[in-house]
Amino acid sequence: MRLKGKIALVTAAGQGIGQAAAMAMAAEGATVLATDVNADLLKSYHGVANVQTAVLDVLDKDAIAKQVASMARLDVIFNCAGFVHNGTIEQAQDEEWNFAFNLNVRSQFWMIQAAIPKMVAQFEQDGRGGSIINMASVCSSVKGLPNRFIYGTSKAAVIGLTKSVAADYVRQGIRCNCICPGTVDTPSLQDRINSYADPVQARKDFINRQPMGRLAQAHEIAPIVTFLASDESIFATGNAYMVDGGMTI
Repeated sequence: MRLKGKIALVTAAGQGIGQAAAMAMAAEGATVLATDVNADLLKSYHGVANVQTAVLDVLDKDAIAKQVASMARLDVIFNCAGFVHNGTIEQAQDEEWNFAFNLNVRSQFWMIQAAIPKMVAQFEQDGRGGSIINMASVCSSVKGLPNRFIYGTSKAAVIGLTKSVAADYVRQGIRCNCICPGTVDTPSLQDRINSYADPVQARKDFINRQPMGRLAQAHEIAPIVTFLASDESIFATGNAYMVDGGMTI
């Protein structure tokens, strides 16, 4: 088991990629704290070995600080919470911009800021710091996609945040990387599809922009999270990993 003895915290773990990653890390021996703002979604973990759950609103800085402080150890963070806004710069609203940057970027800033002292102390004590994994996107500084102005801008900020943290703590036992998925078939994607006037055509359009001709499944993204959480990636930091089905070929 590649993650035996590690303690991991996952945000937005109630469904989708967060849930798949939490389950995958638990299967590899990690003790996982699966968090989500929606308590009902966390009920799916009932009886799952190596998984504990907690309701956590990542838009609440104090709640994040209290959750991290309550943990005796923290080896892995997967900052998965996020939201996708649709539209161009002309259609963007200040309220949407603020919400996206608060959820997609600021929540990661708060989580990492709370965890850094704990991880540094661990490294000083036993040589094991921590691995921070952030959810970015292929739609970011990597690639521009139509009608994703706010989302793409916020995810570009996540890549910058990731590289900055990696640079500052590379000698203190903390690695920080991010993953950049393509389009993943999750409940949140289905919600967006359902908001279109023609959901059937919308799904076809999402599929057509994937070079593989299909959407990714959440369990296909989880292995890169497990890899980055494990010591197999011990020499990797400051990287943005594409898991995009060929969108950046």
